[in-house]
Amino acid sequence: MTHRILILGGTTEARQLAGKLAARADLAVTLSLAGRTENPVAQDVPTRTGGFGGAGGLAAYLRQNYIDLLIDATHPYAAQISANAAEAAGNTGVPIVALRRPGWEPVEGDRWTLVANVAGAVTALGSAPRRVFLALGRQEVAAFEAAPQHHYLIRSVDAVEPRLAVSDATYLLARGPFREPDERALLESSGIDVVVSKNSGGEATYGKIAAARALGIEVVMIRRPALPDVPSAETVEALAAMVSHFLGPAAERGV
Repeated sequence: MTHRILILGGTTEARQLAGKLAARADLAVTLSLAGRTENPVAQDVPTRTGGFGGAGGLAAYLRQNYIDLLIDATHPYAAQISANAAEAAGNTGVPIVALRRPGWEPVEGDRWTLVANVAGAVTALGSAPRRVFLALGRQEVAAFEAAPQHHYLIRSVDAVEPRLAVSDATYLLARGPFREPDERALLESSGIDVVVSKNSGGEATYGKIAAARALGIEVVMIRRPALPDVPSAETVEALAAMVSHFLGPAAERGV
């Protein structure tokens, strides 16, 4: 019997999980991408791109495609998508599991200013002009137009369009992972005195946090949003084992 799995992706772990599960002959895996990245990394399984139309649209998709398991492997800050996934799973009776990457924790030498959201980050920069590294992705940077006195170095996978209505901004297109030595060189050469970051967790983008610590640079860290309470795992390997528990042979499920 073939079990149908829908992975809500957009993260490196989602792609890794899809490849791992695709190796199982008893699974048919589809990876859903939100479509926010113009040129996503090639995937190992069939993909669909674009939203579902909220929880109701996702529930309809689950029913129409006879999905046996829904996996939320979205970014830790994709709170609305995660909420929709939990609601759709609850309304359809489809089991749901989530891949929840652990967040970073401050260590000795870090200068973190914790804020609740992007608006809080704008306020935390203060009124005096500063040289700010925005490593947030292009969807969130428009909020910093409210503080046009700063110089901004803006890094994103895709181009920021339209560009910010500020007098001094530099745009850098790049896709991680980013190594600490390279991040340190970037911060130094750009004269950055504050980094604005989400607490994404993982190793791929931690380089800027370690580099800021080494240089004594402040990091305005945006706290993670609250996410639904669903069964979850912190690693691809652990989540793959959970899939076996939900869908594997009866012996694996202990029945």
